[in-house]
Amino acid sequence: MAVSIPGLSGIANNYDAILCDVWGVIHNGRESFAEACVALRKFRETRGPVVLITNAPVPKHRVTGLFPQLGVPMDCFDDCVASGDATRNELKLLAPGPVYPIGIAGDDAVYAGLGIELTDDPASAKVVCCTSLRDFPNGTPEPYRAELTALAARGLPMICANPDVQFKRGDRLIWSAGSLAKIYAEEGGQVIYPGKPDAPIYRLAFARVAEIRGAAVTPARTLAIGDGPATDMLGANRQGIDGLFIGSGIHGHGMASGEGFETWARGLLAGEGVSARYAMPDLVW
Repeated sequence: MAVSIPGLSGIANNYDAILCDVWGVIHNGRESFAEACVALRKFRETRGPVVLITNAPVPKHRVTGLFPQLGVPMDCFDDCVASGDATRNELKLLAPGPVYPIGIAGDDAVYAGLGIELTDDPASAKVVCCTSLRDFPNGTPEPYRAELTALAARGLPMICANPDVQFKRGDRLIWSAGSLAKIYAEEGGQVIYPGKPDAPIYRLAFARVAEIRGAAVTPARTLAIGDGPATDMLGANRQGIDGLFIGSGIHGHGMASGEGFETWARGLLAGEGVSARYAMPDLVW
């Protein structure tokens, strides 16, 4: 069960690397969380590499390219791996497709340079790739059900480039591609998740840690930090990584404070069928 800790410094010596979520941990889409960034920088200075691991459906440069305007310092991490990177690896195997895309134009970087043919004709498609809702950020998933049901009936697999069902921007919850993938699965469709909690993104992350350190790191010496029980903590559980759950992110609206925090965190995680080694309201050193 999750044990509430006052800061990362108290457990840092147990680990040689950190895999850290982005949204909800180091920024909220509007501004950075300064203390979280300081904590990661101090871990880098005293212990080992920090690799950011995010379910953003675009390549990593699109993720880190936003950091300057959000106030995220570039010295708080060594590298970043995104679900968009893992999705590109899946798409390479399917080139030239055709691929039936669901998402916004801004997500098209996930297809760039892969020789992928995009089609709006389900009859000619070999796979569906969902990066976001087309009416992002204001859309809701249920209006897509008829379209998704028809696609699933054709036997087309779906690559879900962002497994998050929702994410938090400022104080607002926004529906993400994972909400459409959930409907697709309900309607009998096959869904491939390159991002958290599934293995492909972790293979990328561990490979980057090994390159940075000059040696591989074991899961037992790795700490996963995140605010998503069904993504960050479930992924950590599957990989045999200790998890540090951050309560103020996607579930922050219901977070208990003070002495009630640990009980709240344990109950939330148990309700999601996952576990974490530690819990904190916010990431601090």
